[in-house]
Amino acid sequence: MTGPRRFAVRVYYEDTDSGGVVYYANYLRFLERARTELLRSLGVEQAQLARDAGIAFAVRSLQVEYVKPARLDDLIEVATTIGELGRAQVVFLQRIEREGELLVDATVRVACLDLAKGRAAAMPKNIHEKLKELT
Repeated sequence: MTGPRRFAVRVYYEDTDSGGVVYYANYLRFLERARTELLRSLGVEQAQLARDAGIAFAVRSLQVEYVKPARLDDLIEVATTIGELGRAQVVFLQRIEREGELLVDATVRVACLDLAKGRAAAMPKNIHEKLKELT
């Protein structure tokens, strides 16, 4: 198993509520960006995948534990690993940290979808193999 993939995020004013604390839903955006960058680091461009193969990834379920708040101007890091890998879905284990301190702990189940049929489909073999290397 390889270590987690890490993605740095600066907290901007637009990410926060009136108290300067990150609004809870914006953590989901940070998690999404980190998963997208993980795929990109493996050579998977989601727009191209949708266009050329008619395949997309969509969140099926998620569990989020908000532990501590991030604040305006914080530099936070999203650590992403693979928890489970099936042919049509992958479970990402994600943590948002500030200087090693846990802020958010999330488990995100993502399904691979056939866009034309609107239902689950096996992910392309090359993508599955690349994700398997991360487990």
